[in-house]
Amino acid sequence: METATTVLADIFLMFLAAKVAGELFERLRQPAVIGELLAGVILGPYALGWIGVPTAGMIEALHGQEVATEAMHAIFEVLAELGVIVLLFLVGLETRLSDILSVGVRAGLVAIAGVIVPFLLGYAFVALVLGTPTIEAIFIGTAMVATSVGITARVLADLGHIRSDEARIILGAAVIDDILGMIVLAIVSALGQGGTVSLGQIGLIAVQAVAFTAFVALAGRHAARRWSIHLERLRIRNAPFVVGVLVMLGLATIAAEIGLAAIIGAFLAGMVFAELSEQYELEQKALPLYEFLVPLFFVITGSRVDWRLFLDGSLLGIALAITALAIVGKLVGCGAAALGLGWRRVAIIGVGMTPRGEVGLIVANVGASLAVIPNEMYSTVVIMSVLTTLVVPPILTLLYGGQSAEPEAVTDYAVADGRLPDL
Repeated sequence: METATTVLADIFLMFLAAKVAGELFERLRQPAVIGELLAGVILGPYALGWIGVPTAGMIEALHGQEVATEAMHAIFEVLAELGVIVLLFLVGLETRLSDILSVGVRAGLVAIAGVIVPFLLGYAFVALVLGTPTIEAIFIGTAMVATSVGITARVLADLGHIRSDEARIILGAAVIDDILGMIVLAIVSALGQGGTVSLGQIGLIAVQAVAFTAFVALAGRHAARRWSIHLERLRIRNAPFVVGVLVMLGLATIAAEIGLAAIIGAFLAGMVFAELSEQYELEQKALPLYEFLVPLFFVITGSRVDWRLFLDGSLLGIALAITALAIVGKLVGCGAAALGLGWRRVAIIGVGMTPRGEVGLIVANVGASLAVIPNEMYSTVVIMSVLTTLVVPPILTLLYGGQSAEPEAVTDYAVADGRLPDL
């Protein structure tokens, strides 16, 4: 009972803070997501300690500080995961498979260049400039490869540009990027354990990831078109939406099980149901879920930021250098692959692929668990992940001229033609 009360109180504070901060930043003509992230930093355990910190009663009920802290962390992890899954599901509802296929080659080039260039820059700096061991440099380079598309998707959605060509390239590249990142992480993890990786193992990982993505995208679209009429025969209230949520959670789970990010499964589920979105008003029905869970994801993400890391001058200098290389690596790699689209679109794609977020932290955690990167380098990756996440919203807003493509507010449930404005 004590645990439930504590969690409910934290959810109340997070939701209230997210909406107040979001309102403030919208009035300042800045993305609401920045306010949500900063709200998390302020309320989190490293600042005010109002959220994410077990109470005395909870510690007593769970028989120890460590167990109670782990329980809070696990609960927050689930809430954050649900938030980003819903976010990418709604983004998927705005994205038909044909949209992704139309930019498939370009998205593939963006993803490949966005993996190679940051990895080489990170490895060269850590190995050659700092003179650290090779395996440590490889892990830092790998942490710079990842892209956390949740931040970018939220900003593009808020600005009403989620259906733009550059958004489609970013989303397509993010799927490919996740597959490539998974392969790279598997390789460096084996090296970190002192083992070797065979071509067969690499091939198996790649085949599983590609097969899952292709099967869901192609077979799912066919199934949605063929069997959608049967959804109307179900006696469950809001049956199409209920089935959509079930598919979203199911594919997110399967994606996580095979090593992909859960959000890739959620995005693919959204793409499958994009064929039925207008017919069954799925976006409109999913919007309340979005408005509740997605801000929690960003507040929780902000609460994980330990601002005290920024007080260590020598560490901060290295972290800023790695952050700069991480940003330049995506801008140069992804931007070069997007040449020919116009400078603004090239810049948007490069910036949109920049956030590392929780994906960079996952790589750092693997390296730390294998004892191949010291605490100092782990901290630099944390700072890099935080900064690359925070700089993207204002830069994307600036590149779009600070204006949304849709004049209507996202919260308006009805417009003249009966459709929902772009999320």
